[in-house]
This record gives sequence, structure tokens and C-alpha cells, in this order.
Amino acid sequence: MKSEKKATVGRRDFLRNVGVGAVGAGATLASPLIVPAQADSENNDEKRKARYKETDHVKAYYRVNRYPG
Repeated sequence: MKSEKKATVGRRDFLRNVGVGAVGAGATLASPLIVPAQADSENNDEKRKARYKETDHVKAYYRVNRYPG
């Protein structure tokens, strides 16, 4: 019998190579999406203001779903 080296890649090696290629491609595509962080633009009064407003559609939701009002 002759011992010949096969040029084919095994199943596990193929999946490993595909995974490494996908990680490299993902890092290449994601690098332009990274932007420097910006500081918060709200002052202290804006940070403390009430943001939740119980509007008519919220009241209707509570009423329909039998939440105590």
C-alpha cells in the first residue's frame, strides 16, 4: 500500500477554519462601526424629571387587563 497524503480537509478542521474566517470577517466589518463615546448631554434637572406619563392609552391598557387603578 502506498501512503499518500490527502489534500482534503477533515470535517472538524473545515468547521474550525470556517469559524476562524467568520470571526476575522466580523472583526473587519465591525471596526468602522466603532465610534468614540460621548458624554451625557442632560443637566441635573433634566435627569430628575418625570418621564412616565399615564396617558389615555395606558389607562385603557390597565383597565382592559384589570390592573388596579
